[in-house]
Amino acid sequence: MENSELLVKVKAKASSWLKGDFDEETKKQVRYLLENDEKGLIDAFYCDLEFGTGGLRGIMGAGTNRMNIYTVGMATQGLCNYLKKEFSHLERIKIAIAHDSRNNSRLFAETTANICSANGFKVYLFDSLRPTPELSFAIRYYGCQSGVVVTASHNPKEYNGYKAYWSDGGQLINPHDINVIAEVQKIKSIDEVKFQGNKQDSSTLLTTSIEIIGEELDKVYIERVKSLSLSPEVIARQHDLKIVYTPLHGSGIRLVPLALKEYGFTNIFHVQEQDIISGDFPTVVSPNPEEPAALNLAIERAKQVDAELVLATDPDADRVGIAVKNNKGEYILLNGNQTVSLLLYYILTKWHENKKVTGREYIVKTIVTTELLSEIARKYHVECFDVLTGFKYIAEVIKNNEGVKTFIAGGEESYGYLAGEFVRDKDAVISCSLIAETAAWAKDKGTTLYNLLLDIYIEFGYYRESVASITMKGKEGAEEIKKMMAGYRANPLNVIAGSKVIMIKDYFLKIEQNLITGEQKQMALPQSDVLQFYTEDGSKISVRPSGTEPKIKFYFGIKSELKSKENFAQTNIEMDKRVERIKTDFKN
Repeated sequence: MENSELLVKVKAKASSWLKGDFDEETKKQVRYLLENDEKGLIDAFYCDLEFGTGGLRGIMGAGTNRMNIYTVGMATQGLCNYLKKEFSHLERIKIAIAHDSRNNSRLFAETTANICSANGFKVYLFDSLRPTPELSFAIRYYGCQSGVVVTASHNPKEYNGYKAYWSDGGQLINPHDINVIAEVQKIKSIDEVKFQGNKQDSSTLLTTSIEIIGEELDKVYIERVKSLSLSPEVIARQHDLKIVYTPLHGSGIRLVPLALKEYGFTNIFHVQEQDIISGDFPTVVSPNPEEPAALNLAIERAKQVDAELVLATDPDADRVGIAVKNNKGEYILLNGNQTVSLLLYYILTKWHENKKVTGREYIVKTIVTTELLSEIARKYHVECFDVLTGFKYIAEVIKNNEGVKTFIAGGEESYGYLAGEFVRDKDAVISCSLIAETAAWAKDKGTTLYNLLLDIYIEFGYYRESVASITMKGKEGAEEIKKMMAGYRANPLNVIAGSKVIMIKDYFLKIEQNLITGEQKQMALPQSDVLQFYTEDGSKISVRPSGTEPKIKFYFGIKSELKSKENFAQTNIEMDKRVERIKTDFKN
């Protein structure tokens, strides 16, 4: 479409907002865009903010391509319409709603609550910000049919989002995700949205069928988190382990320190300026624990108090990043694969020592997460499931095995981990508690998390993972990503970094091809645009377009023998060179 033609359509679309039943502040923003900001106007109205399989996520502001009460309202009405079809046999549908610290999160949560109430639902709304995993817990605790959390996770401050959950406490999966999207797409006007139910009184935005929940549920949830502790006697001996914690201005401040205290830790240090709840995230460029810069203040605090562990959670407290001391006394960041390996090694070791492994237990990881988890599970005779990228698939495995097998723990390389079955999404409250317990367990044995990780590498092999991505914005970028994926399929690499490719898994075609025998077999997992290359030397390279960003992502997983801790630095240098050779091959 020519720019002039697009602009005409965009202006007509924006002008309709000046005539419709929109609030005056929204109309004021639209007028400003029409009169002063042509580029901003196009960005705000050139399309409708898409309700995808993970819900909504976008920049806040006026417009059809923005997060605001109207786009949130239309999404919520679509969700309500689907729930009424699916649960027509129930006398009353129940839904739980939570939000994080982002700007407008409370407004969007209350808007969602009112619309659900106006549709005749019983609504459980948290009294203030809460971690996303507690929303998952609330759905199951109150016997709800659905749930919504308002969050954009670790995105920059301009963003907000909206994630929908099903009755099992997990995010929407097939067929419900596709069916909800279809219902949302049917909503063509805000006039179709039931924005208000019966008001309680003029002093509140909320309606009479909305129940405010808070500390009473926090107590139940924390008790369940505490029940996952495997070494209370170790914590009693190592209770003064020095821990620095930061919520990065988010909802983790409500429950992570409380959970650590309930576990028995008495020496928790805060990063005071990051305890401030703020959707502006004033002390960080990005509130993402995967970004090293996000942990700078926490590490400075750790140096001041000589801490043994640093924990940082993202705004909705479902992911956690950590830092530990190496053998030179320097604080280093561990990546998600390293953290989940430490966590599951500890948990499986304790389950084995406590004679809790009966042959019915399992762990779950995503296909791009380290294969080290499979090796650890094999040692302890615990089954390991592989699922597509996204924690909702881990939740699906738990749901499908409920009452038949026991989920111990699981995780993904992108800093999300879970233990126990009472939450069905990644949980930083649980993870922080058990990571701290793992550190205490290591200390009780006279070692550290860093040295424990090296011991794991010596026993199972040094698994080294890294991620690289190429950003390609806009329509042209999306087309180029499709072209790249098509190219890798049509002309797959035969040799990577000097090692022969022996197997290719194509999750889009759902074919696993053994290049040694020529054998092909169908894959059981759902279709997804992912390619994986396995080489003779044990490397695994995964390629996939990102589901939430305009990127194509490369996951490099390589393996080497680590003979001793003293050899770690040299082995690391050699592994770095291998990763660079792999990257070069994929660029060419």
